[in-house]
Amino acid sequence: MSFDYELIVCIVNAGFSDAVMEAARACGAGGGTVIHARGTANKEAETFFKITIQPEKEAVMILVPTDIKDDVLHALYQKVGLQTPGQGIAMSLPVDGVVGLPGENT
Repeated sequence: MSFDYELIVCIVNAGFSDAVMEAARACGAGGGTVIHARGTANKEAETFFKITIQPEKEAVMILVPTDIKDDVLHALYQKVGLQTPGQGIAMSLPVDGVVGLPGENT
């Protein structure tokens, strides 16, 4: 059985999780889960990327249908990417199985 979902994880500076969800919802995503986190980058990373590292982060996890994954990732890059105050990064991970969504019975 194949599942057509991807998990998008977007890590942003604290206070930007609403912007993440706005961008994702504009592409058709539903809800997400926010986890409070702390960054561990060092001074060399700050110098190399020419960004200020804010240690307080939010990780937003969003389960999306595979067919909108690229649109959501692009929207996140535009709205909260490294060149924005959110200084976010986003990645997608394949999902093997899903339970708890309407119409999904595994």
